Amino acid sequence: MANESEPGFYSFGNIASGILTHVLCIVFTLFVTVLAKPGTSLFSWHPFLMTLAFSLFMTEAVLVFSPHCSPIWKLSHKTKGRVHWILQCLCASSGTLGLVSIIYNKHVSGKPHFTSWHGQVGLGTACVVGMQCLAALPLLYHSLAKGWSLARLKRYHAVSGLVTYLLGSASLLLGMCSAWFTGTVGGQAWYLFALCPVFSTLVVMSQVSNTYMAKKRLVS
Repeated sequence: MANESEPGFYSFGNIASGILTHVLCIVFTLFVTVLAKPGTSLFSWHPFLMTLAFSLFMTEAVLVFSPHCSPIWKLSHKTKGRVHWILQCLCASSGTLGLVSIIYNKHVSGKPHFTSWHGQVGLGTACVVGMQCLAALPLLYHSLAKGWSLARLKRYHAVSGLVTYLLGSASLLLGMCSAWFTGTVGGQAWYLFALCPVFSTLVVMSQVSNTYMAKKRLVS
């Protein structure tokens, strides 16, 4: 999977960080699932679905294209693109359901909506994820984007996708600052779990920037 032109130590570091990202996003999602106990209350679905969307589905959707740790690295780029789109649609669906659950929970409780940074960023992120999925359709069916080069579309999609991922990670971190999360997880444990979305974000940023820097070098 590694790039043969990379130094051995650098390649090993990329592989190790990629595998660790897979593990962290799964562990973090499982931890929030245990903490939220989905189904025990209306609110419990919100943290579970949002973490499933932005920690698991969205991270795995990006890592599908990783040259170092893609679970489907043997498959063609076209197949990876379809798997990526499916995972992003699952992310959008989970995020939408998580948003609906908290809106309805606030309505039942008689509380105001989107009054915190977490709520506002989460709403924005859910909307952007949906738009990102729709904007990716021309990459799957290029006939929908007449007059646009495929390379340019991929570049725009990568940049907007990275912004979307940053918003998702910010939403998760702001959610970890909520009274619900800090009431159970505090002290050093909080910082330990906060490293999960932070580390994943750094790996994703590195993957996207390195991919398009490499393409730029090849073109030049």
